[in-house]
Amino acid sequence: MLTRPLAGRDVVLYRLGTGAIRAVHPYCPHLGAHLGLAKVEGEDLVCPFHLFAFGPDGTCVRTGYDTPPPRSPLTQLPVHEANGAVFVWRHHDGRAPDWTVPDWHEIGHRSARSAVWELAGNAQEVIENSVDLGHFATLHGWSKAEISGPVVYDDASFHVSVRAHESAPLLGDFVVDVDVDGYGLGCLHVDVHTPRLGLRMCTMIMPTAIAPNRMQFRQRNRIAFDEPARLPAPLARAVSRTAARLLDRAVFRSSCEFTAADFPIWHHKEYLQPPRLAHGDGPIGPFRRWARRFYPPSPGADGAAVTGCGRRRGGTGRPRRADGGDGGHRPAHSAPAPHARPMRRGVSTRSRAGPGARRAPRVSARRSGVPRAPPCRPPRSVRCPASGRARPR
Repeated sequence: MLTRPLAGRDVVLYRLGTGAIRAVHPYCPHLGAHLGLAKVEGEDLVCPFHLFAFGPDGTCVRTGYDTPPPRSPLTQLPVHEANGAVFVWRHHDGRAPDWTVPDWHEIGHRSARSAVWELAGNAQEVIENSVDLGHFATLHGWSKAEISGPVVYDDASFHVSVRAHESAPLLGDFVVDVDVDGYGLGCLHVDVHTPRLGLRMCTMIMPTAIAPNRMQFRQRNRIAFDEPARLPAPLARAVSRTAARLLDRAVFRSSCEFTAADFPIWHHKEYLQPPRLAHGDGPIGPFRRWARRFYPPSPGADGAAVTGCGRRRGGTGRPRRADGGDGGHRPAHSAPAPHARPMRRGVSTRSRAGPGARRAPRVSARRSGVPRAPPCRPPRSVRCPASGRARPR
């Protein structure tokens, strides 16, 4: 069993005896017990309060008294497992999924490392960072960053290629090639290649809106080294694997430190729309126009109809400032899970990171002077780690 927050509500996830995953609203329809305390018996979820059991389709199949079960099914959410993560679909008006996260390639022979943080911020701005060229130099220290080709937008996804120029002691100047594929406002798949070192890294970035102006941020990394072409194949493979084994932890730590440089900015910043853009910022404007499809229309807009998953025909449909409540105006959101292995019972709601994962840096809880961002309306799917423990908040 596993409980994860999504857009101000808990989601309970569990794995059936067959290995299939289910995601449901957290409260038993009988008398409201939290199902994060339930247990799985074969293919049934059994409520801990009165032992009402619910089958794979959510229907009540028996009671704890051997009386006829009521017609009170669980409320299930569409769920999808891919790339070592579990994605739960949430749409602001309950519509069915109209896109999904595809299976990606995975590199290397070692298990992925993962980490999770929780902080203030708007999940959209995490995804937007991939086209914010200016901040790579000013915040992350790249000497130069340039987009290798046009940003390609295709319905609910986009692709961008970036070439970074860096410098380091002993290495001198070198190039890093970065390919980013984004899906909705909740998932990035990033391929990083440093030819000078022969290093390849495959990273998943997964921000989940858990409340207005609040998110959980998950990162999952795998690395591999190119096999030296000058060596015989068996020896080249051994060299590549040895390098990955020795440097895996250090590379993951460096990747997390690179990511964490953005945390204080996201935690304290305000979402501005429209922004006052300048030459050198990168294609932020086109990205924001694409991102509008994941939001319902703003109040008082032109009255255009909303079509699947928060996208609309006509109107602006852009993010609005937070009002502190759910408001019922949130597109679906996807919350991936760092590990995709059978869920364990009886555990805490905190996300558990994989081996070697860094703990989230502590961020000040002081709210004075912190501007409020637009509602963290979920981007179509929700990550919910498929390992760890669950209890009600």
